[in-house]
Amino acid sequence: MYLNHSKLIVGIVILSIISCTSNKKEKKQEETLEKKQESYTMLVGTYTSESSEGIYKVQFNPNTAELSEASLVASSENPSFLTQSKDGKFVYAVNENDPGTLSTFQWNKEKTQLELQSKFSDGGKHPCFVGINPSQDQVAIANYSSGNVSVYSIKDGVVSEKPQTKNHSGSSIIKPNQDAPHAHSSKYSKDGKFLFVADLGIDKVMGYAVSEKGELQDQFIALEMDAGDGPRHFIFHPTDDIVYIISEFSNTITVANLNAETGKMTKIDKVSTLPDDFKDASYCADIQISSDGKFVYGSNRGHNSIAVFEVKNDGKLNLIQTESVQGDWPRNFTLAPNDTHVIVANQKSDNIAVFKRDANSGFINYTGNELKMSMPVCLKFD
Repeated sequence: MYLNHSKLIVGIVILSIISCTSNKKEKKQEETLEKKQESYTMLVGTYTSESSEGIYKVQFNPNTAELSEASLVASSENPSFLTQSKDGKFVYAVNENDPGTLSTFQWNKEKTQLELQSKFSDGGKHPCFVGINPSQDQVAIANYSSGNVSVYSIKDGVVSEKPQTKNHSGSSIIKPNQDAPHAHSSKYSKDGKFLFVADLGIDKVMGYAVSEKGELQDQFIALEMDAGDGPRHFIFHPTDDIVYIISEFSNTITVANLNAETGKMTKIDKVSTLPDDFKDASYCADIQISSDGKFVYGSNRGHNSIAVFEVKNDGKLNLIQTESVQGDWPRNFTLAPNDTHVIVANQKSDNIAVFKRDANSGFINYTGNELKMSMPVCLKFD
């Protein structure tokens, strides 16, 4: 009896030691994970007509919702829109000038500076958007003033010198803004089979099938927008074949079903981004969607707000909030990693404002944290 009792005690002690060791390992792993998530790197594209000098790096702490001071990582003229490779090694920036250029950067070993790898003419004027395809072997640039799209091939992060260029034609009813084509954003479908371009000047979303060799096929109208909409940016639903298109002039979001086989879009809904009682001038800019596909966010320049929409079961939208951006002219904004915050670049008030996001309600609330810097217009997390 005594012997058995002693063995029982020894066994309990051993199990306690194992359990304690296991708990310590788990705690250490959790602490390591938390440490890794203490901050995220965010890149900021700017206009450089005032005091900004190019592309900046900012650290964002999701626990405190604080932004670090910005550090210049690449001198570049008017890098107004950026995109990054999936491996985080390369950054592609449009230089919004006439003529326009595409600048390719690679991080140095310490990841403290972006080193210029190439800078080529993009075959257009005032490029304002650059999108990368899922296989990471093409980037597509929307050229605003010349109303065309340019596509570069990529190999090992480096872009080819000569792009494919496709020109748009036409006009629409708002003068002089829609006297001619104005390509404003260029994104590939989730499977990379199509390239879509929102053209603000002609009220159309244009489509291009992409061959296995990466060649753009003949253009087609993916979606005819309403006259005077001015489609600017668009975002795909993360799981469903639905696209959300934000329009600059009508201050609306159009919801459309996407035929993944043909690239054609069918309109199913259109909602305003503004409160019913707001009658002053305002111009939509950017659009984002939460990673769970439950909420859509759009920016209003003029009303100076973020419009928050609940996504219904059929993909249609219900406006649930318009929140002040704590600044002027929210050209671009982004959701932080894990969708914990919404961070807004206010071009005219020279500040970046941080908002806490509620995952259940979708609502956002200002944290009181901001970063002052000259003319921020694009935010991208590493």
